[in-house]
Amino acid sequence: MDKFLVGWAEADITPDGRITPLYGQYYQRIATGIHSRLKATVLVLQKGDQQAVMVSLDLTSIGHTQELLRPMVHAAIPEIREESVFCNCIHTHSAPGAFKTVKRINDGWETPPEGTLTGDEFLELLLPRVLEAVKTAWANRAPGGVARAFGNARIGHCRRPVFADGTAEMYGDTTRPDFIGMESGEDSGVEMLFTFDQAKKPTGMILNIACPSQVMESTYVVSSDYMGASRELLKGEFGPEFHTLCQISAAGCQSPRDLTRAYKTEPDFWHEDGVPVLANRVLKAVKESFPQTEGKIDFDPVFRHDCATCTLPMRRVSYQQYLASKKELARLLAIQGEQEAFDDFARVTHEREKIPGRPGPYDDKLMHFVLIKNEQAVIERYESQNEHPTYSYPMQTLRIGDIAMVNCPWELYLLFGQIIKARTKSRQTFIVQLSGGIGAGYLPSPAAERYAGYGGMIINGTVGSDGGFLLADIAVERLNAYFD
Repeated sequence: MDKFLVGWAEADITPDGRITPLYGQYYQRIATGIHSRLKATVLVLQKGDQQAVMVSLDLTSIGHTQELLRPMVHAAIPEIREESVFCNCIHTHSAPGAFKTVKRINDGWETPPEGTLTGDEFLELLLPRVLEAVKTAWANRAPGGVARAFGNARIGHCRRPVFADGTAEMYGDTTRPDFIGMESGEDSGVEMLFTFDQAKKPTGMILNIACPSQVMESTYVVSSDYMGASRELLKGEFGPEFHTLCQISAAGCQSPRDLTRAYKTEPDFWHEDGVPVLANRVLKAVKESFPQTEGKIDFDPVFRHDCATCTLPMRRVSYQQYLASKKELARLLAIQGEQEAFDDFARVTHEREKIPGRPGPYDDKLMHFVLIKNEQAVIERYESQNEHPTYSYPMQTLRIGDIAMVNCPWELYLLFGQIIKARTKSRQTFIVQLSGGIGAGYLPSPAAERYAGYGGMIINGTVGSDGGFLLADIAVERLNAYFD
């Protein structure tokens, strides 16, 4: 009988001693220090010819990491198939971008300081460290078991208020008299899968939460945010050799901030004092849920891992939208050119950052520069959509005991996660966003498309809500096949 093997490792991926740009905003942020260190956590699972090499990164996006790491891993360890390597990120906005030279929205608008770490240079630092962690995890494989658990923690909240004029605004002011409610709900569920050695000692866990790791998203320090802090607290609870592989569930419309209470009852979760609050909520949920594993450790779980292409239709622009955007872009540029508009955008943003105690966001997505970029994106989509009508990515699907797991490269709106979780036959379903692709952006709900605003527009993503429903159907069909 093939034994179920488990191997863990982690690596520090913090770019010490370099001028580090922080990825995630339209404007440039250069780190002034380190709040908490960035890690890569690796979990290897194997049973017979089935294998998975899961890599969680304390980054905003996996960028080009997976496509570059896969052949490196296979070359170093031929037994590992390239398609078995499965990367995701915690979506901190306080880390450098792992990108080869690619166009970004603020390319050409701001000149970074001489010696600033480039995406290519960060990949040169990142990839060897992650590869060594994969080698260590593979070498550490040993017979083990798994047990699932489920808990609750108040972490994520909808970040898109809706107003009486039929619009939504990410982080909009909910104290306005025309505020009429939040666009979506929230998911307080915490999905957990623990691993154990043969002596039934816990060796690690997969931690899956529907909220990006973004308390520190507008600061100027390197940070692994609440997920990194949770990981360290869990080492304190279970021992220094305990590993936590962090995943973000469908959370494209979520953030750590309860906007309906308008920052009146707790930290505003835009500053570092909010990090330990959320980390302790996670720790509490894990401690309360861990007893669910008592007597439930499965040392011979059903284990399947497949990687197959998922292709969805690109979100299209109509001819009427195209004409309207061309007209609006001309009007905007007649008022103010791009460079001048960007200069104003950056100036206002930095002025807001300096206001003591002011919560974010500091960048205003309704300013002239952003409006220009929004209309340009509609025009660019229309002119390219026939040549590039679809978006494809490697969809990872797994069954581990009685839990299922599926990934996607988008910031996936909560709605689609709810559909997948409700319709799958597994006892628990782990959805992993920002995994497996690059440049996907948001995948909005029909409501987000209707209300527009940042996160719901053409500029914000490749695939629309129609493709989201197809994604849910494909995910459910592939996952349920494991349980037929």
